[in-house]
Amino acid sequence: MFESLRHILRFLAVARALARHDALFWIDDVGRAPAGLKLIVRLATRFVRRRKGLAERRGKRLAAALQDLGPAYIKLGQMLATRPDLIGHDVALDLRQLQDRLPPFPADRVRAIIEAELGRPLEECFAEFSPEPVAAASIAQVHKARTPEGMAVAVKVLRPGIEAAFERDLAAFSWFARFAERTVPKARRLRLVAVVETVVQTVASELDLRLEAAAASELAENMAGEPGYRIPLIDWERTTGHMMTLEWIDGIPLSDVDRLDAAGLDRRALASTIVRAFLLQAMRDGFFHGDMHQGNLFVDAEGNVVALDFGIMGRLDRESRRYLAEILYGFLQKDYRRVARWHFSAGYVPADQSEETFAQAMRAVAEPIFGRPVRSVSAGRLLGQLFATTEAFGMETQPQLLLLQRSMVMVEGMALHLDHEANMWALSRPVIGDWMRDQLSPKWRWPIM
Repeated sequence: MFESLRHILRFLAVARALARHDALFWIDDVGRAPAGLKLIVRLATRFVRRRKGLAERRGKRLAAALQDLGPAYIKLGQMLATRPDLIGHDVALDLRQLQDRLPPFPADRVRAIIEAELGRPLEECFAEFSPEPVAAASIAQVHKARTPEGMAVAVKVLRPGIEAAFERDLAAFSWFARFAERTVPKARRLRLVAVVETVVQTVASELDLRLEAAAASELAENMAGEPGYRIPLIDWERTTGHMMTLEWIDGIPLSDVDRLDAAGLDRRALASTIVRAFLLQAMRDGFFHGDMHQGNLFVDAEGNVVALDFGIMGRLDRESRRYLAEILYGFLQKDYRRVARWHFSAGYVPADQSEETFAQAMRAVAEPIFGRPVRSVSAGRLLGQLFATTEAFGMETQPQLLLLQRSMVMVEGMALHLDHEANMWALSRPVIGDWMRDQLSPKWRWPIM
């Protein structure tokens, strides 16, 4: 009882913070939520004074409120950005701009953490160490250093007290998700408990930097030999649960097309490398980088794409990979019965629904899209519309696919940023085709486009 009361009070405090940003619009969007809950929220926030100069777009107001609430809410906002079916496309778009940045913590705290973790003075661990961070986010900040062996490295250090703060807020998220699934029918289909559990698992990886280092190591092993793409080396001697040391990358951010052009780099080839690397990770290996935005991708002096930041990684089992390949193949063939049949055979849509009616709904999603040139059709957004449409058929949310869809949108956006003529379907055809042939049938062929 006391635990529930603590979470209720925390929930009301959050509601008041949202009210200050005029970001409580969701209270009217949650369907048949208990009238008592809505009333309590309205009474608790009735006399809250709104901030001045608030944005007109409600999604931007929500993003600002989550930013003020702290690291766990920033992560929640980033997860909600993958759920346009839950919060609406406009709000989801605004939440994608949510910045995971906070002021740095002092250099003396950094020193204390490193010395406690490695058990010796900082000067014995590093020949050089810059006290000013090169980046500061909600969970950790990064410093440039040099090892006694002469290797330039990036040192990522967790924020002091971040674990306790996340534990408190994530416990509140879990409580509210369970409460919502018990009281709001719509929440059961959305599987909010499973979605929050995905957030919890993701944050657990980010709060133990050994796990992030292990993810980088696994990804590097999987992608070894893939031309034009690499992962920085991990310095395991100087990596613990609260700090991670890895090879420093001097490179050009993929966001800076002017510098890429000045260096004489082939942007079309870079776009192809990024798409191919992502699809190999997702389809072949079932383990993919889940945060491939522009700030996490660089080009080194040898022209290789180098990925950074491995706190958010996705995994797909074989059935999920087959699901992805089957529906993309079915859509491109305009075989909507195949798309429907796979949804039902995989158990994603309840058996009491009509397969024919579901196929008709899939046609309604795809035909307006495929009326345009194939190269202008976004695979990520097609999946997003598919997931949104399935609500009417009782399809439960598949948390493992949400991160995939978000990542696919990021990858497509990066490819088009580099090459305005990038064709996601043409770039993905060899990878998905090879996987289907290897895994399913030697007679399978990817459609000619």
